[in-house]
Amino acid sequence: MGRIIFYEDKNFQGRSYETSSDCAELTSYLSRCNSCRVESGCFMVYERSNFMGHQILVRRGEYPDNQRLMGMSMSDCIRSCRIIPMHRGPFRMRIYERENFSGQMNELMDDCDSIQERYRMSDCQSVHVMDGHWLLYEQPSFRGRMLYLRPGEYRSMRDMGTGPMDMRIGSIGRIMESCYKYKSNSSQCQDHTSATVQSYRNQLKCRIMGKIIFYEDRNFQGRFYETSSDCAELTSFLTRCHSCRVESGCFMVYDRPNYMGNQYFMRRGEYADYMSMMGMSDCIRSCRMIPMYRGSYRMRIYERENFGGQMHECMDDCDSFMDRYRMSNCMSCHVMDGHWLMYEQPHYKGRMMYLRPGEYRSFREMGYGGTRFMSMRRIIDSYH
Repeated sequence: MGRIIFYEDKNFQGRSYETSSDCAELTSYLSRCNSCRVESGCFMVYERSNFMGHQILVRRGEYPDNQRLMGMSMSDCIRSCRIIPMHRGPFRMRIYERENFSGQMNELMDDCDSIQERYRMSDCQSVHVMDGHWLLYEQPSFRGRMLYLRPGEYRSMRDMGTGPMDMRIGSIGRIMESCYKYKSNSSQCQDHTSATVQSYRNQLKCRIMGKIIFYEDRNFQGRFYETSSDCAELTSFLTRCHSCRVESGCFMVYDRPNYMGNQYFMRRGEYADYMSMMGMSDCIRSCRMIPMYRGSYRMRIYERENFGGQMHECMDDCDSFMDRYRMSNCMSCHVMDGHWLMYEQPHYKGRMMYLRPGEYRSFREMGYGGTRFMSMRRIIDSYH
C-alpha cells in the first residue's frame, strides 16, 4: 500500500490531508494543494478533479513545490490523485493505430522507447491493457507529458478525458518495482525494507477498510471486480455492473462515471439486482468508499447558494428541515466534521446525496438543480 500527504502551501506548510487510496477531489479536504510528500508507494497526481488534465508519477520522496514538480504549463495546484498498486506479475498490452481497436495492432510485454521506430506507428489511439500498470509518454525515450493506464479497455484516447487531448503517444513504459524505490538526498537508492512494509501493514490493520465486489450480471454472475477505494470509472474493469456484494464498510454507488448522477448508500450485504435496488438506470458506473469516522459531526446548511440566506448549524440528524428550521429548501452547505447523507424528502426518503468534509457552494452546479433536499443524517458507526 502507498501513503501520500498533501499540503495547502509550498514547503509542506498549512493544513494537510493524507490518503492511501484514490482521491477524486482533493478540494473536499483542502482549499488548495501546493506541495506533497510520498511516504510509501507510487501515485499519479492530476491538475484537475476526477483524474483529469495533466498528470505525473510521484514516488517516495518530498515535493515542496507543485509547479516545479510538474514543470509544465500547469495550474497552480494538485486536484486529484490515484494510487498505483505494486504489480509483480507479467506485463501485457495491445496498442492500436486507430480508435475502437482498429488499424495496425501490436502487442507489448516490455518497454518501448519509440513506437515509431519499433512498429512504424505514427500514432496510438486506443489501447487494451491486459496485465500490469503502464505509462504512455508524449515523446520517444519516455519524455514529455504522460498518461497512466491500468488494466482495462481504452477505446478512444481522445474521448478518455483523463489526459491531454492533443497528446500523441511516442513511447511506453511499465511501472515496475524499481519505480517504488526511493532516491534519497544522498543520491542512494533504497528499497522499502520488509520492516517498513510490515510496520505499515500493522497500521492498516488498525483501520477498518471497506471492500466491495461488482459483478457484470445479476445474482453475482459474470466477470467481477473488487476494490477497497474510490473508482471513478467502473467500465475500465467491467463492461457493465448489475449486482454487487459489500463485504465490509460502506460505499456510495453512482449510475454515472465520476461520482455523478443518481447515487445510493450501501452497507455490508448482498445486492443481487441493481435495478430493483435502485429503481434508476441500468447499471453502476462509479463508487466511492466512505471511511469509518468516530469524531464529532458538524455542518452548516444554507437556504440559498453561496452560503446565502437562512443558515443553521447541525450536529445531529434532522428528519425535516421545514419542521425544525422552517426552511423550504437547502441549496448550499459547509461540512466541517463527519460524513453525511442528504435526502430529497423528509424522514430520510427519496433520492440522496453523499457529503464529506468540504464546502458545497451550489447543489445546482453539482447536478442537483431539480432536487430539493428536505432531511439529512449522519453516517455513523452503526451503519457498518
